[in-house]
Amino acid sequence: MPTAKVAFFSPPGERADFMISEAPDDVEIVLVDPSLSDDEQAALCRDVSAMITSKVSVDVLKQCPNVKIIQTLSAGYDMLDLAAILEMGILVANNGGANAIAVSEHTIAMMISLSGNLWHQYDLTMKQKTWKTGMDKYRVKEITDKTIGIVGMGRIGKQVAKRLKGFDTKTIYCDVVDIPQEVQEELNVQPVELDELLRESDIVTLHVPLTRRTRGMISDRELEMMKPDAFLVNCCRGPVVDEAALHRALSQHKIAAAGLDVLEVEPTPVDNPLFDLDNVVITPHMAGPGEESTQRAADFAYYNIAKLLSGEEAESLVTPE
Repeated sequence: MPTAKVAFFSPPGERADFMISEAPDDVEIVLVDPSLSDDEQAALCRDVSAMITSKVSVDVLKQCPNVKIIQTLSAGYDMLDLAAILEMGILVANNGGANAIAVSEHTIAMMISLSGNLWHQYDLTMKQKTWKTGMDKYRVKEITDKTIGIVGMGRIGKQVAKRLKGFDTKTIYCDVVDIPQEVQEELNVQPVELDELLRESDIVTLHVPLTRRTRGMISDRELEMMKPDAFLVNCCRGPVVDEAALHRALSQHKIAAAGLDVLEVEPTPVDNPLFDLDNVVITPHMAGPGEESTQRAADFAYYNIAKLLSGEEAESLVTPE
């Protein structure tokens, strides 16, 4: 018999079916469609002990007195009113380790795509059905021996650095948290201030959470510091980059190109001016989801909830800025 009741916020479908199938035998899953009103969500969640979601309103939580923890399936928690939720005595735990490998691999793929102009090669060959015609104007470069700047050396940033070791890059990073010297040596990374990182890097890649401090952290000033032949990669959260400033920098060729898995508004409007540029690669926030990362996320979510409900301390707890 189930001993715990957990709400999973998701529309009905394959993702919901997977999470229900992965639930331990002693857990009853209550499926909550996010399109329902707050009162309808609260009616379903009134006696749950935990929630698996990245978004739920405080008004819903006020009607669910038994909720002890909100567990996300991803690293991000920016859609939760963290201060209000913690003030209610509800814990919040993220799931950054689950998708760290997937996001780091997507990041490296972005770097290679930008350096090798792979998206232009695809367009000319597959879409325009030409053979090298028009490729003369596009530079094809290696990332080996280049300077790569990682902004944010958390779980994902470390996985990116680990993979870059195979490319013999000079890898520099900045982070608000001190990284032990032995970890720096293991990953072959050097700490620098953000301004120095922007000035020196051939590729800047962003791996920070979206917080009050990081929102818009890359804007006109920061983009002006970058080399004119540098690339910007963003696989963390769209609002970390001032999109209007990025459009200006790309259209005026103040930087060479950008690879974006995230945008300020998602789904982004069809008239987003970034779509009209030929020096930007955009993927639809797909760096994290994958077979392996989805399985790891589900496993950790259920493990962490069970740990807390059994009286132990939960892992990966999010704290206020």
